[in-house]
Amino acid sequence: MTLASPEIHALRCVRYRYRYSACRRCADACPFDAIALTDAGVQVDPARCRNCALCTSACRTGALMPPNLARIDILKRCLGRARVIFACAPSGAAADEHVPCLGALDAAMLAYLGKRGIEVELRGTVHCAECPQGEVGAQALAAHLEGRAALQDAHPGEQWTALLVGDEEKGVSRRHRDFQPGRRQLFRRLVGRGVDQALEAATPPQASPEAQAIRAGAWHLPEMRELLQIVCQDNGATARPVPAHSSLPLGHMRLEGACTACEACFRVCPTGAIQIREDDATWQLAFSPDRCVGCGVCLEACQPRALAAAERIPPDGGEVVWRRLAKQRCSRCDRYFVSTVPASTCPVCADDEDAFGAIFGRE
Repeated sequence: MTLASPEIHALRCVRYRYRYSACRRCADACPFDAIALTDAGVQVDPARCRNCALCTSACRTGALMPPNLARIDILKRCLGRARVIFACAPSGAAADEHVPCLGALDAAMLAYLGKRGIEVELRGTVHCAECPQGEVGAQALAAHLEGRAALQDAHPGEQWTALLVGDEEKGVSRRHRDFQPGRRQLFRRLVGRGVDQALEAATPPQASPEAQAIRAGAWHLPEMRELLQIVCQDNGATARPVPAHSSLPLGHMRLEGACTACEACFRVCPTGAIQIREDDATWQLAFSPDRCVGCGVCLEACQPRALAAAERIPPDGGEVVWRRLAKQRCSRCDRYFVSTVPASTCPVCADDEDAFGAIFGRE
């Protein structure tokens, strides 16, 4: 029986939220070229897909859900155990839990188990050399192990249990920090990976209306981000900043430039990390680090380039108010509006005046 391809949730995909997004994490993670990228999201070719679930662990927003890797259910079964053995299903290695590929075990899962005092052993890496998805899977696993190590290093006062990578041919297990795939990790870091080039490529033509580029939708916080919220709790110890890393759906954005209050970043954010808070008198643009997955779509959509990604995520996840503006009242329609400069009319009425003047002339 052939398993169904990953379930696609279009509203969570950054390419759907912002049609000019250059995100291709899922496509880069797919060993079988089964993913097609469009300005409306992603499409999976079931004829090519082998259900390795690597694309689902690479997606930061939870837009792709695997039919054969229920991560939360697996973690529930692991609770109460002192030790759990994971193995990739194609290897046939004996294990407590079989997964389609070890590279699909993301850093959040591995870190959560370590923090809960559950020793983890991974088996089946010797099978990577003969597996069609082995090379990409090994690189993904290396990235996730590196991400787990970064989380552990950020909590020096805690005792995490060991994570071992088994070598069935030699009958030994190595600590995960000694595991090295054939090449360096597959995924590039969000910070320091040529973000400026990606943003330049994603910049829409001047003639394209912003309204057509952005598709708003409901917020969704991926389960792995919620899991990382638990992992990042300091439990009374002093936590350090976590480096921005390709395998960790964590991010911290800063407002560094001239914000025009266009609200584009708010409308494209798929997790609700960027929010608008307002009443009759004030308008606020706020950022909630505990909801940010570091997808970077806000960086792409911000045309003034007022936002920047931090290279290290601070342990304090408190809300930050980026900008606060006093509301103004339109002299024509009497509605409140937001503007970075004093104005007598709202943008809608100002546009009406410009259109009227262009057609009939101005007095």
